[in-house]
Amino acid sequence: IHDADPEITEQWKWNTAVWSHDGLVVAVGAFKGNVKMNFFQGADLLDPHKLFNAGLEAKKTRAIDFHEGDKINEPDLKDLLRAAIAQNRAGPRK
Repeated sequence: IHDADPEITEQWKWNTAVWSHDGLVVAVGAFKGNVKMNFFQGADLLDPHKLFNAGLEAKKTRAIDFHEGDKINEPDLKDLLRAAIAQNRAGPRK
């Protein structure tokens, strides 16, 4: 996450790791069967690499569930993180 943007801030909120940059960007939580990366404004993000695989019907958020053995496409994930940060910088859609 820090490789995508070294200026992103990591915090501990709601019993989970949360990263912010001009607003909330992403939270990562470990669960029994997966690790979930939840993008707070994910519904407004384009996902050309089809990384989102959870929470697809949520009003604001989108998530990526990682399971044991999953291969992570780091360049595509960094692109998505950078897009989320850019969206925060731009402000809310009108």
